[in-house]
Amino acid sequence: MSLTARVDPMDKLMVEIQQVAAASVDLPTEDEFRRWVEATLPQDHDPVEMVIRLVDEEESRRLNRDFRGQDKSTNVLSFPFEAPAEVSLPLLGDLVICVQVVAREAVEQGKDPHAHWAHMVVHGVLHLLGYDHQDAAEAERMEHLERDILHSLHFTDPYKDEV
Repeated sequence: MSLTARVDPMDKLMVEIQQVAAASVDLPTEDEFRRWVEATLPQDHDPVEMVIRLVDEEESRRLNRDFRGQDKSTNVLSFPFEAPAEVSLPLLGDLVICVQVVAREAVEQGKDPHAHWAHMVVHGVLHLLGYDHQDAAEAERMEHLERDILHSLHFTDPYKDEV
């Protein structure tokens, strides 16, 4: 199933949701995905198009192995779109989110599943925008942004119980 969420033609954000994994859990709505993406983008952003692909553990593992060298499924993968310099397209990139991993993590970490989904979207979009967590300073900056964005969406700090 592939759905496209767009409010009106003058809108500056188009999010295509591709649900290829069978969902045994309640998934966020298209509007929620869109709201979480919008909250992560700069307020004055240019028009943006992106895809959120909801996958099973097999596809997540394959992509994580092929693109990151890690032979295991993971919660979210970000694939920024890099157009050639002479091409101007509003494509931000793709997020690939593993339905089973996100559901399992929420239970294991004692988090509200809905809040964990929001966190995965915010985290992934920040990666699409160029943020990373390869060193302590980058991680601190990215986590600070995640906390602020999630707080603006009325979610609690996703890192509060982590040591």
